[in-house]
Amino acid sequence: MQIEAATGSPASNTADNVIIFAVRSDAPSARGAVGELDAAFDGAFSALAADGELTGKRDEIVAVHALGKAPMKRVLIAGLGEPAALSLDTIRNATAGAARRARSFADGNLAIAVSGDPLAGLDEEAVAEAVTEGVLLGLYRFDRHLTPSQPPRNVTGVTVLGAHAAKLKRGIATGAVLADATNFARDLANEPSNVLTPTEFAGRAQTLAEETGLEYELLEEADAAKLGMGAYLGVAKGSHEPAKFIILRHRGGAAPALGFVGKGVTFDSGGISIKPANNMGAMKQDMSGGAAVIAAVGALARLGAPINVTAIVPATENMPGGGAIKPGDVLTAMNGKTIEVINTDAEGRLILADALAYANRLELSPLIDVATLTGACAVALGTITTGLMTNDDELGDEIRTAGKRAGEKIWALPMFEEYDEAIKSSVADVKNTGGRYGGAITAAKFLAKFVEDTPWVHLDMAGTDDAEKDSGATVKGATGVPVRTLIRFALGRAGAS
Repeated sequence: MQIEAATGSPASNTADNVIIFAVRSDAPSARGAVGELDAAFDGAFSALAADGELTGKRDEIVAVHALGKAPMKRVLIAGLGEPAALSLDTIRNATAGAARRARSFADGNLAIAVSGDPLAGLDEEAVAEAVTEGVLLGLYRFDRHLTPSQPPRNVTGVTVLGAHAAKLKRGIATGAVLADATNFARDLANEPSNVLTPTEFAGRAQTLAEETGLEYELLEEADAAKLGMGAYLGVAKGSHEPAKFIILRHRGGAAPALGFVGKGVTFDSGGISIKPANNMGAMKQDMSGGAAVIAAVGALARLGAPINVTAIVPATENMPGGGAIKPGDVLTAMNGKTIEVINTDAEGRLILADALAYANRLELSPLIDVATLTGACAVALGTITTGLMTNDDELGDEIRTAGKRAGEKIWALPMFEEYDEAIKSSVADVKNTGGRYGGAITAAKFLAKFVEDTPWVHLDMAGTDDAEKDSGATVKGATGVPVRTLIRFALGRAGAS
């Protein structure tokens, strides 16, 4: 979708749909673009405000048809809520909702006003970036396998209206890269697992590398065996699909490189410890962490980020085939640690064990791993917040700050030494589950055994990888969390954000 910058008044714009913003106030029709357009609409906005239909409250979208009184077809007023709580995330979400509302009317283009009240106190470049993300994220849909009865409605183009063309252009360019990366990850996670096999996953990573100038490397099962990746290959043994260990490198600065590691289970049946049939289809998204790190490093390449970043994705299925690992088996990971398998449905930590050990061998630092790892994290934090566990609190705070900038909520869980007791094994160095209590934390404690002393953050996004309905910049299906957090973190490390 083409998104352009322009200066000028929204009242004279000829787009099919003009989006403006309002905050909560006694007279929202008197402020900024709302007040300017109110005169052109013969006081229609004032009348709506007087009747309580236009309040400026968050998530409110009021559509007013021009009916020849102004050059556009309609104006959509997106509520931002209380002025004191105004943020870029509020603007991003309001834009997404308004863009979907505009699309629901008919095909047509959009203009979005970002200068003047109520946004006057914010940096115009940052606002342009937020509204660009809002449009692209909010209008996303995954319909490639649908046969529509009639063509779907589309937004045909977008103009961001402001006062400073150069700032607008920079904001649009950055916002488009971040949103496109998120949507790339959504595409991967939304694909059915018979389409997105480990081989296809690797192929799409290779295509992204060719498009962006990333270095691409692939370890086949034989390569992984030579490296001693017994935990990763143990999970892969139950599937007829060959496992693929994907490596992407962005070289934009001096050594060392950041390491992004993502869980890449393209379908998780649970293996021998098979999952219940209800909602098993959602396990096609058990590779969302892998999708996120691939998308993030691709975006950093597009942005020319002055930093080195390596993304690692151990990709495989977890199936109950004749060669599948069994409860009670003992596996040996790449770093020599032995693992007692208690539950084959705790497979994500097994493949990440070898991926983290491999990242350590490459001397990547710090390490950020991303995984739909535990239902326990979703139970603890719900579907709103990604869980964070770390061996370095300052690094954890850095990630949470990046998440706040990206509009992706992250909350830290404790990593007290006492949790280690739950994963002690009597027959191996560690066991792969720690029982019912503190499951997200004991899973992270397991991963920590393979990180050793490297600064590390584990992001458990089992509750945030999928959405049941559209809400702001989040749409039903795969969310693309935490792609933008990873990008913001790397840019911050590079001094570029």
